[in-house]
Amino acid sequence: MANSIDPSQQQDELQRLRQDNESLRSELDETNLGVVALYAELDKQAEQLREASELKSRFLSYMSHEFRTPLGSILSMTRLMTDEMDGPLTVEQRKQVAFISTGARELSDMVDDLLDLAKIEAGRITISPAWFDMMDLFSALRGMFRPITESTEADLIFEDPEGMPRLYTDDRKLAQILRNFISNALKFTPKGTIRVSAHILNENEVCFAVRDTGIGIPEDLQQDLFKDFSQLESPLQKRLRGTGLGLSLCKRYAELLGGHVGMESKAGEGSVFFVVLPRKLPETSADAAP
Repeated sequence: MANSIDPSQQQDELQRLRQDNESLRSELDETNLGVVALYAELDKQAEQLREASELKSRFLSYMSHEFRTPLGSILSMTRLMTDEMDGPLTVEQRKQVAFISTGARELSDMVDDLLDLAKIEAGRITISPAWFDMMDLFSALRGMFRPITESTEADLIFEDPEGMPRLYTDDRKLAQILRNFISNALKFTPKGTIRVSAHILNENEVCFAVRDTGIGIPEDLQQDLFKDFSQLESPLQKRLRGTGLGLSLCKRYAELLGGHVGMESKAGEGSVFFVVLPRKLPETSADAAP
């Protein structure tokens, strides 16, 4: 004999299921409202971050431009004084003018770094690739650093890139990366040797390296070197201040040129900073710049 089902029990079960469904639908509605509110809040915060980033970039750009004119005037006046256009200087006066000139030049370099950072963050850096010989690049860098190396005890050696192929990239951005690497090597190599070289990695890439025999960098400090406003803590760094933006800008420039930067170092033994770039700048990298 088949078991009979009490109609009242069926009715109760259906009623319970309806209540469960209504409760679930209510919870889903509340969840959806919460998700919508969350997305609205995230959109609001994202817009606020975009506005803050734009304001920061605009401030850095305006500030940099405003500082450039007076700093240029100071440097021009120190050059006139050093050339003794208005009469001879005493030994002490020459020393004081040299201090002023050095301070103004350091500030000018900081302003240039801040302006470049603002341009990159605003997407206003223009990449201008062209074919060029690495020999010409090294010759220009050698001439640029000759006055500096004459007053130091470190030897700056450029290994001639003979037989190297021509490159198609933005040579000015590449030169800026190498200038920063060389300047840092000179700062942290009171005595010793700094070698600038280039070699083919493979059929598509070239590596430029600046190797020094300076103080080296402890391993625990290496991971932050290419971050914004990162500076190495050392007695030399306290004497030679900077913005801490140089290596960060090198990293960003390398990425704009379709490559990457890196370094190897041992404390007390020296460092090597390098940039790897494609032999021909990808069209997508060149087209990315406005």
